[in-house]
Amino acid sequence: MAEPRIVHCIKLNQDLPGLDKPPIIGEIGQKVYESVSKEAFKMFLEHFKMVVNEYRLDLSSPSTDKIFEDQMQDYFFGAGMQLPEEYVPPAEN
Repeated sequence: MAEPRIVHCIKLNQDLPGLDKPPIIGEIGQKVYESVSKEAFKMFLEHFKMVVNEYRLDLSSPSTDKIFEDQMQDYFFGAGMQLPEEYVPPAEN
């Protein structure tokens, strides 16, 4: 079995295993592949799931693909993880 590919994760500021392949085609996908760990990308997917639910996005719509790309850009390379203004975190047990 091959050694995992290690990247210096820009989100977690650690050297960690990277993604196996770019998550999407294009420049942003390549940037994420080169500088985001699997762990941070999982965190992003959880964030995006929340965005989809908050805004009731249609996952089959091309406009949602653009939102996914924009969210990925902001999450890793922009202002950071911005929560929707009306988002209320779940209460701790």
